[in-house]
Amino acid sequence: MPVPMDAFDEVRPAVECLDLLPDPVAAAIRSWGGSVPVEELRHVDTDPAIADTALLVERHGPWLLEQSANCVVVAGKRGGETTLAACVVLSHTRVDVNGVVRRQLGARKASFAPMEKAVGDSGMEYGGITPIGLPADWLLFVDAAVVDTPYALIGSGSRRGKLIVPGKALAELPGATVLDGLGIA
Repeated sequence: MPVPMDAFDEVRPAVECLDLLPDPVAAAIRSWGGSVPVEELRHVDTDPAIADTALLVERHGPWLLEQSANCVVVAGKRGGETTLAACVVLSHTRVDVNGVVRRQLGARKASFAPMEKAVGDSGMEYGGITPIGLPADWLLFVDAAVVDTPYALIGSGSRRGKLIVPGKALAELPGATVLDGLGIA
């Protein structure tokens, strides 16, 4: 079975590409402390025009969809208070915003966070938000299926470039909560 590294000509350790990453992502990689060695986090330079999963998969092969994960930012509201959560699910699924996420947040209402808020608070680009380097006050929900993936192709914080990360490393990110059923078909 191919792994995401097989889809790209040049794959480098992310620690060698810090200058290509937004500041919060580079800082998180510099201070990496999980059980997965930082050298196992890899970076691939990709065309920003194909940053969206569908276009990337079209270019590199449909098999890559099963090993790609998306990170979306959700806002949960209750009693005038808003809580932000980044949700990581496999790319062939969608985040169960009104079920799993809403209940996990204890929110009355949950919806995708406004783009300006997600981008402004994260310091990352729309279409490239990654769970690595998120603001400390955000919650992070990771679908168990992503954690079970040997390697997941995820955003790099920028539309240019992707990270390839062992799924289990995502479960060890600060504040991560692994949830069954976060991603639904």
